[in-house]
Amino acid sequence: MSFDGVFTHAMVSELSETLATGRISKIHQPYENEIILVIRTKGKNHKLLLSAHPSYARVQLTEIAYANPDTPPNFVMMLRKFLEGAILEQIHQVENDRVIHFTFTKRDELGDLQNIVLIVELMGRHSTIVLVNKENGKILDAIKHIGSSQNSYRSLLPGVEYIDPPKQTQQNPFESSKEKVFEILSKASELNGSYLQSQFQGLGKDTADEIAFRLNERPNEKMLVWQSFWSSLEHELAPTLTITEKKEFFTPLPFSSLEGKQENFVNLSELLDTFYGGKAEKDRVKQQGGELIHKIENELKRNQSKLVKLQQTLADTEHAENYRRDGELLTTFMAQVPKGAPFVELPNYYEEDKLLKINLNPALTPNQNAQKYFQKYQKLKNAVKVVHGQIEQTNQEIRYLESVLSQLEIAGPMDIQMIREELIEQGYVKNRGAKKQKQPKKSKPEEFYSSDGSLILVGRNNLQNDQLTLRTAKKTDIWLHAKDIPGSHVIIKESDPSNETLVEAANLAAYYSKYRLSAQVPVDYVQVKHVHKPNGAKPGYVIYENQKTIYVTPDEQLLETLKTNTPH
Repeated sequence: MSFDGVFTHAMVSELSETLATGRISKIHQPYENEIILVIRTKGKNHKLLLSAHPSYARVQLTEIAYANPDTPPNFVMMLRKFLEGAILEQIHQVENDRVIHFTFTKRDELGDLQNIVLIVELMGRHSTIVLVNKENGKILDAIKHIGSSQNSYRSLLPGVEYIDPPKQTQQNPFESSKEKVFEILSKASELNGSYLQSQFQGLGKDTADEIAFRLNERPNEKMLVWQSFWSSLEHELAPTLTITEKKEFFTPLPFSSLEGKQENFVNLSELLDTFYGGKAEKDRVKQQGGELIHKIENELKRNQSKLVKLQQTLADTEHAENYRRDGELLTTFMAQVPKGAPFVELPNYYEEDKLLKINLNPALTPNQNAQKYFQKYQKLKNAVKVVHGQIEQTNQEIRYLESVLSQLEIAGPMDIQMIREELIEQGYVKNRGAKKQKQPKKSKPEEFYSSDGSLILVGRNNLQNDQLTLRTAKKTDIWLHAKDIPGSHVIIKESDPSNETLVEAANLAAYYSKYRLSAQVPVDYVQVKHVHKPNGAKPGYVIYENQKTIYVTPDEQLLETLKTNTPH
């Protein structure tokens, strides 16, 4: 379901009940299009997320952790100036549209009470957040500045009068009279979702299809079905996540028109955290890590090309003896080699005096041609000594780059900075911070607990992997890693874990690897004392021996269970 007018209505009711008369204690702008207001009410802090993201625009309370930039953007500085310490007086939806007004009161420097409205417009790629002075209707600031050249209907710039988005002309389903609704439903030649959307405000496609489905199931009780649906929204909310074969849907009620596995939630915000959490995080990683991914992909291609050339050079060395043979034949039968000829055929005493065709450079003397062949032979012989080392070094480089890409695929926004620091340290990324930057918080491996309460640690980047395996783990702990593929180091903090714990830890190692979407992923496990890091190896790279292998199919649901388990 989209965050339509109906869902907005339900969310406004939920937020009004939870946040009424709350005071803003903190304001953050963790990402370009998202604001977090920490509102304290009834002795508890609530994180209110206001998102103007082009794909994931929404308003909700959230439990997801967000990293805040070292330097606050201008918009959040303006919000802090006018809203820090302000009291939330009202949350109001404009008719059944996706526009929400948060009205706050706060005393200014002179002690006068001022009313400030924070307006959130959830309009897909046109979504925005606007701070408005209620008394004069002027915009104080907006998260996206829109001038008249971009929008002829209205400007969203500081000092300009705020103009509402174009009003919807259809009926508000929450306020329409029974008579009007009956008239609209009765005159439909075909009662489907599209028709309902054309007649009523704020109905997303999924909501309209659901109402039409219910109406068509009981065609003789249309008004009863209609009233029942809207009454349930007001009094019997049941936030539901429906997972069909192709898509996931979030709805304020279980929708009969959607066939799939359904999961219920305590409130709408918890539902949205589950639905949007992973999707929005992946998108943020794509935005923040896009530059890193592009850089690493280019480096990977460069090293793969280099490897092909090195392997060709190694293949060429197999023909080195042919160059030596040709040089010797030219030297032995030099008197028979004509000057200026493009080739010569000479007896090959290495193969029972068969004639061998030898290509020549017509510009060189017979002796110079012979020396050229000896030089090629010597060059290739010398190359053998270094090519094997270069191939191994390039293979290590490729493995390392693949491991970083694999980590970026499952990294949360808070992991990106650590991976960036690692890449700066390894020389792949330039440190653009000429100014002295804040030292990033030292990230810790992710913690899980197996079914029997054993602690399992998972490294989320290569620096963590090294720290975890080489410094934190005991020699008797069990180390796991997806076999021969990039992935995280996993440690079971036990010397003799149960088989169940071993399988669960292997599942984590498979999930946090390049093959997380594969079945029957081989995972090696061994005591930490058998794991070693070669001198000069890249972060995260180790060698090991005496391992055993277990095969598992990554299970994201098991991962969530292990994350919420507690130690016994």
